Amino acid sequence: MSDEVGSTEVTEFDHVDALARIARGDQAALHLLYQQEGAKLLGVVYRIVKDRGMAEDIVHDACLNIWQRAASFDPQKGAARTWVFSIARHLALNAIRGRERHVYTDLNDPHEFADDDTFQHAFQVEEAFDWQTGERMDECLQQLEAERRNCVLHAYVDGLSHAEIAAHTSTPLGTVKAWIKRSLLRLRECMA
Repeated sequence: MSDEVGSTEVTEFDHVDALARIARGDQAALHLLYQQEGAKLLGVVYRIVKDRGMAEDIVHDACLNIWQRAASFDPQKGAARTWVFSIARHLALNAIRGRERHVYTDLNDPHEFADDDTFQHAFQVEEAFDWQTGERMDECLQQLEAERRNCVLHAYVDGLSHAEIAAHTSTPLGTVKAWIKRSLLRLRECMA
């Protein structure tokens, strides 16, 4: 029995298969995807919106979007996991944009909140990401070698430390650090 448990822990989650099953109406596959990625999705969304309740609502909406749009996923255009996270990220960014518009309509002086961290963060997020930027980032990520791309995704999507990435990929820590540093430089050049 313990061998079976050990072997299931090593098995990586098949995001492509899960999306294919969801596209066929398999609710259990959506549940498994949520169990696998829900906490990480919540972390990514929370970092953008800075509000736990709003983040939970957005993750719920992202799951509904995944359920409704799973058939539109094309593995030839990008990684399934990236597609799942981009849905949540775009919903979070749209929520920030909506919050910005709402704030502007209620302000007599838009500079009143110039020192408000959440308000400033919204502007930084707005400038840093938009729909086209997300698509462009996916294209740039695809240009990286697979192991380097995975290190970047582990660091910036999964929130893993360099040491955790090294352990997860069985790669020396110095190599992981160098790959991430060089990959970020290549991404910056590609996005320019």
